[in-house]
Amino acid sequence: MANIHPTAIVERGAQLGENVTIGEYAIVRSQVRIGEGTTIGPHCVIEGRTTIGRDNRFFQFSSIGAVPQDKKYAGEPTELVIGDRNMVREFCTFNLGTAQDAGVTRIGNDNWIMAYVHIAHDCRVGDRTTLANNTTLGGHVHLGDWVTVGGLTGIHQFVKIGAHVMVGFGSAVSQDVPPYMLVDGNPLAVRGFNIEGLRRRGFDAPRIAAVKQMHKLLYREGRTLDQAREAIEALGNEQPHAAADVALMSAFLAHATRGIAR
Repeated sequence: MANIHPTAIVERGAQLGENVTIGEYAIVRSQVRIGEGTTIGPHCVIEGRTTIGRDNRFFQFSSIGAVPQDKKYAGEPTELVIGDRNMVREFCTFNLGTAQDAGVTRIGNDNWIMAYVHIAHDCRVGDRTTLANNTTLGGHVHLGDWVTVGGLTGIHQFVKIGAHVMVGFGSAVSQDVPPYMLVDGNPLAVRGFNIEGLRRRGFDAPRIAAVKQMHKLLYREGRTLDQAREAIEALGNEQPHAAADVALMSAFLAHATRGIAR
């Protein structure tokens, strides 16, 4: 059974899993589905076609599933889908998708989302990301797994940030950022690759050396992007132990749409 505080409002039609907790003065609208073990803190508003997985924790005063901040939105039946075991701190705002994209804003599993984070319509956030206070994602932003974003950072709409990227505090991200890179600033600059993050995630020395080589090919040898892509693809054949990392980088570069940060 769910544990619903007497001051909370849970509309008829909302679906709550076992051991869901709804805090004081929270509002859960009729089309919401919340998975087992999730906690909704005081004064949160959960609305729209929102699906939340299990064992999440939402701290007080968040707005989850509100309509997009997009003037083209005309009431289409779009969605917000949130995975499992996410930590969402105070005053966060996550919006529904729009018909101009896939119609779904999607947040994965095991993310650490700090206070005042905004995730706009049609964003896709992977697994195990860390978004520090006041991170703002414009519409259609894609974040890969293990991305870390420093506080007070703005990410322009349609930007893609690859897996294992570290974005420093107070950055303005207006171009795509390839996997593994370390970036910061306004204008944004690539400072190196995220070696410390990779070590913490169990990358061994040969894999880290391959990532270092990809960074060198992209940023240290004066190559064009096409030349760097060709050299990176060849690296996968030369170093089979890094084939998956090379494939991740190659796929990202092939689908970059805003130009890459360089």
